[in-house]
Amino acid sequence: MALTKISEIRRRELRRAAVEVMRREGAAGTTLEKVAQEAGASKGILLHYFRNKQELFEEAMREANAGLRDDVVSRLKRARSPIERIWAIVEANLGEHVFKSPNGHAWLSLCAEVPREPQLARLQSIFHSRMHSNLMSGFRSLVSPSDAESLSLSMSALIDGLWVRLGIGDQSLTSKIALSLARDMLANALPNIVIPGAVEY
Repeated sequence: MALTKISEIRRRELRRAAVEVMRREGAAGTTLEKVAQEAGASKGILLHYFRNKQELFEEAMREANAGLRDDVVSRLKRARSPIERIWAIVEANLGEHVFKSPNGHAWLSLCAEVPREPQLARLQSIFHSRMHSNLMSGFRSLVSPSDAESLSLSMSALIDGLWVRLGIGDQSLTSKIALSLARDMLANALPNIVIPGAVEY
């Protein structure tokens, strides 16, 4: 049992090192050697835990998403109304704690690998489905089923689009602006609902 636990700790360290390198270098510039150096390990140790770069990328994508998933779950537990559930998801995805250029660079570079890597495509599909389901849990209590589907898709597309802009280096785009754009969309779609999280910029 102890050996298994130590092994998982080491894998987690290597996954986090891969994410850090991607934040600086992007997926194209991320090599096994750079990840090993970031983790203070050898390439041989890295290959002991991951068969190849593709498997490392898959695990890095899981690692990058794990913090977001946990934050969403925590915020949803505190939400007391459908609109608070929706806003919890928005803040988890666009808040200052996560909506930062290095994270955008890493995320976009991983997404660029998706068309070539079926495993990454599968994970991306899971992440999108999870966001859609979470958004639907709020929207379906406020609007018709068809409108809930449309609004969930629109909000997830807005969030993805903002991350793309961040990832390609748009220096004018801040978390406050991103949150304001999401809030404006909700205010237009739900004119009779008070939207939490007013943002000034």
